[in-house]
Amino acid sequence: MKILFLGDVMGRAGRAAIVEGVPRLRAQWGLDFVIVNGENATGGMGLSGPHAQDLLVAGVDCLTLGDHAFDQKDMLQFIESEGRIIRPLNYAKGAPGRGARVFSDARGRKILVAQALGQVFMKRAFDDPFSALDAVLSAHVLGGAVQASVIDMHCEATSEKMGMGHFCDGRASLVVGTHTHVPTGDAQILPGGTAYLTDAGMCGDYLSVIGMEPGEPMRRFVTGMSKGRFVPAAGEATLSGVYVETNDRTGKALRIEMVRQGGRLAQAGP
Repeated sequence: MKILFLGDVMGRAGRAAIVEGVPRLRAQWGLDFVIVNGENATGGMGLSGPHAQDLLVAGVDCLTLGDHAFDQKDMLQFIESEGRIIRPLNYAKGAPGRGARVFSDARGRKILVAQALGQVFMKRAFDDPFSALDAVLSAHVLGGAVQASVIDMHCEATSEKMGMGHFCDGRASLVVGTHTHVPTGDAQILPGGTAYLTDAGMCGDYLSVIGMEPGEPMRRFVTGMSKGRFVPAAGEATLSGVYVETNDRTGKALRIEMVRQGGRLAQAGP
C-alpha cells in the first residue's frame, strides 16, 4: 500500500497547497491512501467544517486533529457527521468524534488510523497515550484485522514521539509525529518493521515562525509583551510529510521517504 501523510496544515496557504498538491501527487505516485493533519487549517487555530470539507474534496482520505481539535466550535457538531475526521484518543472523556477508525482503500484493504496527544510539555494533562494506543493496536492486529496502520503522535517532546515509535514497533506501519511544525530528518524503518519520523512538519509558509507571520512572535520574544494576534503567514506553502510503502501481507513498512513539495523547502519526492 502506498500511503502519504502530510503534517499540520497552516492557514489559507496550507489549505491551498493541499487542494493543489494532493490530486497531483495521488496521480503521480499512485497513492492508495492520504492522511493529513488539519488542526491549524482555519486561521492557524483549529479546523472548521467548511475547510475540512475543502480538504476532503481535494482527495484527502482522513483528517487528524490535535490539541486544537475544537478551537473552531462548529467542529463539535461536524465531527459527529463526518467519519473521516479523527480527533485524539485521549483528548477528553465524552469528547465528540472518534480517536481511531478503520478505513478501506479503493481495493478494499483495511487501514487503521489513530491519533494520541502526548503529555510532556503540553499545556494540559491528557490521559496516558501509550495505554490508549495499546488498546487500539491490540484490537486491530497488523497483518490480520488490518493491512496497514498509521499512528499520528501529536506532542511537543521529540523523546515522547521516539518512545511511541519504539512502543508501536512491529504493531503499526507508520508512527509519525505532528504538532511542532518543524520537519525532522530522521525517517527510518525500525527493527520491527514500523516506519518512523519524529515530526512531519507543516503544510504552510516556512518564511514564518512555525507558520505565523514573524512580527508578533518576534515582538513577544524580544519584549515579553503582545501587541496583536498571531496571523498565519500567507506566502507559498511547502507540502511537508512522509511517504510510506507497506507489505500488504504483513503490514510492515518497505520504504519511507520524507516529502517536501513546493515553497522554500521543495525537494524531490519518492
